Amino acid sequence: MKKLLLALILLPIVNSANAQTTPKKTHSGNPVFKGWYADPEAVVFGKKYWIYPTFSAPYEKQVFFDAFSSPDLVNWTKHPRILDTAGVKWAKKAIWAPSIIKKKDQYFLFFGANDIQSDKESGGIGVAVANHPAGPFKDHLGKPLVDKFHNGAQPIDQFVFKDKDGKYYLIYGGWKHCNIALLNDQFTGFSPLKDGSTFKEITPDSYVEGPFMFMRNNKYYFMWSEGGWTGPDYCVAYAIADSPMGPFKRVGKILQQDAKIANGAGHHSVIRNEKTDDWYIVYHRRPLDQTNGNARETCIDKMYFDKDGLIKPVVMTTSGVSANFLR
Repeated sequence: MKKLLLALILLPIVNSANAQTTPKKTHSGNPVFKGWYADPEAVVFGKKYWIYPTFSAPYEKQVFFDAFSSPDLVNWTKHPRILDTAGVKWAKKAIWAPSIIKKKDQYFLFFGANDIQSDKESGGIGVAVANHPAGPFKDHLGKPLVDKFHNGAQPIDQFVFKDKDGKYYLIYGGWKHCNIALLNDQFTGFSPLKDGSTFKEITPDSYVEGPFMFMRNNKYYFMWSEGGWTGPDYCVAYAIADSPMGPFKRVGKILQQDAKIANGAGHHSVIRNEKTDDWYIVYHRRPLDQTNGNARETCIDKMYFDKDGLIKPVVMTTSGVSANFLR
């Protein structure tokens, strides 16, 4: 009996000594969430970071969007199927590259659909609307916002930019051409630009697709992807101008493959924590052991500027970024 009592007394001590405590997650890691996701649009709404990516799969299976939110860039919550083609009658496949912006109390989600190859096909750039960043989103127009080729630009890879004067612009284009157009107040169409045109070409040297724009110190940073999206040479380059209309003279690459980390790094977005002035680039890349074009994962790394305001080359990591709360 004494031996039994002694064993019972020592048992919790032994178990406590052998227990393993799960270490607290201090970095996001790359990829930041599981699954094949590409073309990530990152944005800040209130006290949360959000990422809206393409579901990376064969075109016929790209019929919905998931979204992800985080208070700190480290812990992410999945919001499944915020938009589905079941609610967009004209969209059948290849739902790509979501871009979202808040206007008043509504969230407008712009997307490409159907991968049209000519003006004779149905599809292009659409827009959906919701009262919450996690949706559910509903088709805003019942038809595409842009359904034709203008200036040679395939109507895909849309990005919505709010200028300092409160105007909203749609910047988009594949097939090595990029257009900018001024959205009307209802986001149902476009208003003429100062020169009287609707779609103005702003294509810089070596542009392929995936445009993105942000402002820093009153300068317009225009970024895009180069190379082929299924190849290892996919990369990100940029230019700087005094106007969203350009002209944009290419500065150089800032994100590209790393033989030790991943290849196919591109189609990105940029976010900033205004409180800390930390900048981040959110992008997709292909693991070194993958050859399938759709094997793309969403990653995040820090982005830095030099004393002249030029973007330093991004160092890709597997650790990702550390926690950074908003406000």
